[in-house]
Amino acid sequence: MYVCRSFRVLLSPRRLLGLSVVFSSYDLPPFSSHKPEIPLQLLQSKREKLRETMNSVITGNFRPAFFPSQLSKNSAQFLFRPFTTLVFTRSLTAKVRAFVETKPTAPIAVEKEESGGGGSCGLACPICYNPLTVISDSPIYVGSTVGSNLQCNTCKKTFSGTQTHLDLVASSGSKQYDESMPLATELFRTPVVSFLYERGWRQNFVFGGFPGPEKEFDMAKNYLKRVLGGKIVDASCGSGMFTRLFTKSGLFSQVIALDYSENMLRQCYEFIEQEENFPKEKVTLVRADISRLPFESSSIDAVHAGAALHCWPSPSTAVAEISRVLGPGGVFVATTYIFDGPFTFLPFVNTFRQNMMGIAGSYFAVSERELEDLCRTCGLVGFTCMRNGPFVMISARKRSS
Repeated sequence: MYVCRSFRVLLSPRRLLGLSVVFSSYDLPPFSSHKPEIPLQLLQSKREKLRETMNSVITGNFRPAFFPSQLSKNSAQFLFRPFTTLVFTRSLTAKVRAFVETKPTAPIAVEKEESGGGGSCGLACPICYNPLTVISDSPIYVGSTVGSNLQCNTCKKTFSGTQTHLDLVASSGSKQYDESMPLATELFRTPVVSFLYERGWRQNFVFGGFPGPEKEFDMAKNYLKRVLGGKIVDASCGSGMFTRLFTKSGLFSQVIALDYSENMLRQCYEFIEQEENFPKEKVTLVRADISRLPFESSSIDAVHAGAALHCWPSPSTAVAEISRVLGPGGVFVATTYIFDGPFTFLPFVNTFRQNMMGIAGSYFAVSERELEDLCRTCGLVGFTCMRNGPFVMISARKRSS
């Protein structure tokens, strides 16, 4: 940059080049030691033209800075209009993008659907994942599923409902075929454990660092703020402890309680029946396999799994299924245990853990990084967690685009 003392402005090399062209356009006498004889009238005429040209150049480029009367028209204009405007626009854009990315609780507009009635709530065939169609007049919300029939238009399989829930496992309706699940899954299918789950079993989780259902619910809501008003699945719902909390809160348009245990779903149904003024039309009980979720792809806004991830036979398959059914920006929240004691670095500990997982069918996480890697490999991003001893609450989301 150069300073032009006559006008007291800053001139860039580009503008100096323009001025040199202006000067060269006039036939001024060359520099010499003698004074040429030039008519006074012609010299004054050329000086007037030069003055007019310089005034137009200066006022055209620097008017917003040197003429206050023009500032009121567009006060955002500065001395060097092209450069200043470009830099300001880029910096503003960068700030807006950073603000959006660092505000995970910003609500996402979720289109609400009418619950109950004859709709299928986005349910899909667990065999081919194509949408199911209700072929009966019975609604499919809790307490009204008896006699409900849903059919897949692709594989033509029909799924029926009982008084308590819809049966949407792949083996539903089979008469001869029977399939046993791992020990951890079969344990929660027994009537005794299902009955005791909210009558002393779940309360013992406090010794593992679990803060309690009400506190866990409040913690989960902080992660779920971005998808409020949408559809949530309470995966491995058990006796429906969190299903009832989500439903009564009114934060979601539809709550789907999902579990593999028939007895757990019966307990969930009984607890709902005992509630006064409970909005049953917003809840659907579904029996399904966590590794083969009966939902259309990208049809669910949130999935919650309370104290369940360590009971899944294959967490990677389950989280991959959750990633499939979550829509863009959908949120996954889960609580589990982490066994990260002082001996986890020993080589034989991992082998022992693998053998125990094979026998019991349970998953034992040994670090937060392991859980983060599990979510990342299944297509989820934005992993976060909160710890309280062995207890951990994790959250991840589906990419928005």
